[in-house]
Amino acid sequence: MIISHKYQFIFIKNGKTAGTSIEVFLSRFCASFDIVTPIYPAVKSHYPRNYEGFYNRMTSAEIREKIGEKTWKNYFKFCVERNPWDKAISYYYMAKCRSGGNLSLDEFLAGCEFPINFPRYTEPGDSSKIIVDKIIDFNNLMEDLGEVFRKLGLPFDGSLGVYAKSEYRTDRRPYQEVLTVSQAQKIQDIFAVEIDLHGYHFQKVKLSA
Repeated sequence: MIISHKYQFIFIKNGKTAGTSIEVFLSRFCASFDIVTPIYPAVKSHYPRNYEGFYNRMTSAEIREKIGEKTWKNYFKFCVERNPWDKAISYYYMAKCRSGGNLSLDEFLAGCEFPINFPRYTEPGDSSKIIVDKIIDFNNLMEDLGEVFRKLGLPFDGSLGVYAKSEYRTDRRPYQEVLTVSQAQKIQDIFAVEIDLHGYHFQKVKLSA
């Protein structure tokens, strides 16, 4: 999570949405008086600062309470969200790697730890009310980031320059080729709020001409 007083923005970090890579990129431009929370594991060129009372995956509501309504309203607040089926597969490969490689997809889906992000950018008690200014679509990440960074006055050449945690996923097949019907339904049930909020759907694979 980053609060930049210099550029007047707040970046809310969601799960499995390139959040760490974006944090590393943004931290390079942050001033000494900005707030940059630590990330784990630590990444070279990312320098936490002034984070006492803050933590990496704070919700928007928690940040708003901490910094006050006036600052919250005046700063540009943004995050990234991702198709839940794609996001769940990405998270699974990370969990599998961290468990020593012995975690099956069915075992993962039978658990209780998933990258459910909507509580981080909606009003507590009202999941239909988004309280950030921009939710970037992960599928259009670089173009949308470019638009946001231009708005904030940040230099951007179309690349973040770092792809943190990308090493976990070795199977790069699209989620449609990985998931069974029952697994896809399970993910739909788990992420029902986000699917309804953003209109996500299980997209068909595009066939080559």
